[in-house]
Amino acid sequence: MIFQIFFVILYIAAILSLLYGLWTIVPFFYGLPWVPTAHDRVRRALEMVDLRPDELLYDLGAGDGRIILMAAKDFGARAIGIEASPMQFAFTWLRIFFSGVKSKVSVRRENFYRTEFSDADVIFAYLTSDQAIRLQDDLASQLKPGARVVAVAFDFPDWKPNDFDEGYLLFSYTMPPQKGGMLAYFTERESELE
Repeated sequence: MIFQIFFVILYIAAILSLLYGLWTIVPFFYGLPWVPTAHDRVRRALEMVDLRPDELLYDLGAGDGRIILMAAKDFGARAIGIEASPMQFAFTWLRIFFSGVKSKVSVRRENFYRTEFSDADVIFAYLTSDQAIRLQDDLASQLKPGARVVAVAFDFPDWKPNDFDEGYLLFSYTMPPQKGGMLAYFTERESELE
């Protein structure tokens, strides 16, 4: 009896370890470790880009779905999460199913480098600097004038942000992007203060 209980516990531990491994390791193959964004930081980011009801937001690397659900519930927006990892995709799909806003929210299991964003009003991106460099030209060519991009913890190096929140490390941009990067932003801000 003791051995049976031991093996059941061992079996459960093995299954949980496998699930945890899939949750954390699979995103590394895509170059994006799963790092959740705090709710207050998400809210501030969505406020920075002035997300409005019925606008369409894409979250690149949707993770657990917190951004797309907040966009729909708190801002009235439509939202699409792009997630490559099967575990995060399944978890987010379940959260959407039970959310009460499933008519406004969806998640796609795909690589965001291959996603078409021409219908987006807002892009939410919490990536790495390397991915920003790789993605900035595609976003600039696909997004319609007036569309906004909010980046968490990194900037798009060739674009001058419209706004920068130093406390939350958030960068917002409006399409078409202005050239110049952070240096141009700080130079312009300095001249406004003089």
